[in-house]
Amino acid sequence: MKVENNNVVAVSYALEVEGKIADQSAPGAPLEYIHGSGMLLPKFEAALETKEPGDAFDFILSPEDGYGVYDPAYKIDLPMSAFAIDGKVHDELLVVGRTIPMLNQAGQVVQGTVAAVSENAVTMDFNHPMAGKTLHFTGRVESVRAATDKELTEGLHGEYLPPEEHHCHRKGKGGCHKEEGEGCCGEGHGDGECCHEKGEGCCHGEGHGDGCHKD
Repeated sequence: MKVENNNVVAVSYALEVEGKIADQSAPGAPLEYIHGSGMLLPKFEAALETKEPGDAFDFILSPEDGYGVYDPAYKIDLPMSAFAIDGKVHDELLVVGRTIPMLNQAGQVVQGTVAAVSENAVTMDFNHPMAGKTLHFTGRVESVRAATDKELTEGLHGEYLPPEEHHCHRKGKGGCHKEEGEGCCGEGHGDGECCHEKGEGCCHGEGHGDGCHKD
């Protein structure tokens, strides 16, 4: 069976960025997705079109075909007061390199990375971590099968179900994948507040986002 729309495809892969492995599937645990559903980068799926189990792949995606070019406008300074919870700033959250989900007024979430911390402000970078990067993918198609009607309707793991029916809700690239016990993630740009893991509270600020909804 060939890779085509509405088939469940399993691939083992490695992603190399700037000469280093940035991501890879675990041994014996290939990445599974429904081809044509928008779960992965469009150009990634296009590169696998018509391949069969056992076929290898090796291709490069430009930033434009991957996670976009880096935009300095998405790197902004927020007042330290924006990260106050019950009037107190939790310094342990504000660590350079830490990702903090930002929730906007529409209930959408985007990942912001702490770029710098000063006495009165925090610099947040809302670009995707892979923005501006050239992506080199290698790997192999492990299996291909027809998706069931249930999978086409609900997703491989129920990710198409409404949030109240399932704790994981993800809608393709730029959406949210929230496993039980994890935080929210998303891609895009908008204005909003920051949401933390359960028990850490919330802080308010301005950012960019059109990602997902926090349970």
